[in-house]
Amino acid sequence: MSLSLQELGGTIEQFLLYLAAERGLSAHYRTSVRQSLTHLRHYLQQRNISPDAVQDATLVEYHHDLLSEGLAASSARIMMVHVRIFFCYLAAQHVLPTNPAALVQSGRMGMQIPQTLSEEDVRVLLESIDQQQLPFGARDRAMLEMLYGSGLRVSELVSLRPEQVDWDEGFVRITGKGDKTRYVPLGGAAAQALRFYREHARHLLLRDDKPDPRVVFLSRRGGKLTRERIRQVIKTRAAAAGLDENVFPHILRHSFATHLLENGADLRVIQDMLGHADLATTQIYTHVEQKRLVNLHKTFHPRGKMHP
Repeated sequence: MSLSLQELGGTIEQFLLYLAAERGLSAHYRTSVRQSLTHLRHYLQQRNISPDAVQDATLVEYHHDLLSEGLAASSARIMMVHVRIFFCYLAAQHVLPTNPAALVQSGRMGMQIPQTLSEEDVRVLLESIDQQQLPFGARDRAMLEMLYGSGLRVSELVSLRPEQVDWDEGFVRITGKGDKTRYVPLGGAAAQALRFYREHARHLLLRDDKPDPRVVFLSRRGGKLTRERIRQVIKTRAAAAGLDENVFPHILRHSFATHLLENGADLRVIQDMLGHADLATTQIYTHVEQKRLVNLHKTFHPRGKMHP
């Protein structure tokens, strides 16, 4: 058997009936499950991912996306529990041939090692975009430079307004979840790309029949970009650059944090730049610090290089 995106909504309702009739679970609990699975269904629809194509990596990325949007780790964990029991049900009913959530440990989801690109892969990706190709080369280069250079969430990028950029001080003022404001360094490469886009490309995307939406990055039709469109742009640019990895927007934010830590930045400073309310969320990157300590020990300890 198989399950299409069109059938997913009805299947969720069947699952909720199963929870009521076979498991005797409360209406309150079923409402919570419906909310979680409806959110998942919208996520898959936005990315055109069929339930048949969901893999464990898809669910790990989904969990990271929940956290990146500011959802509390405890709430994200509950949602992932609902997702896991739903896919377990689908596999048990032979709706899906396998359970993609079987290898995803819900209790430790928050400690999943984030996917990142190497510094060389990031360089190849960014430098493959010719900003002289107006307007989209300039726009896309500036967007990716900012996602990597400032560690922005995609939702923050699409909502970025010109007045949030402080050119004199080299900072971007970001208002994240809970209306909390943080200041993130713009960075030399990102500032250069953003200035080039502003001066040479943005006006080419404005439409005479539409008012200026007052966001920095514009779509082909002169409006505000969507998160899904940025995802498509990044996948297209990564493929053109010859990268084999599954390059998605949040991987640039992960790479931003990981490369800072690798080069000696303090974890609490990275927490502030990412806009994490809880240091525990930022600690998913501490595997980098652990790896660095191991390498330091091997390099400098008199018996560190001995084979076991």
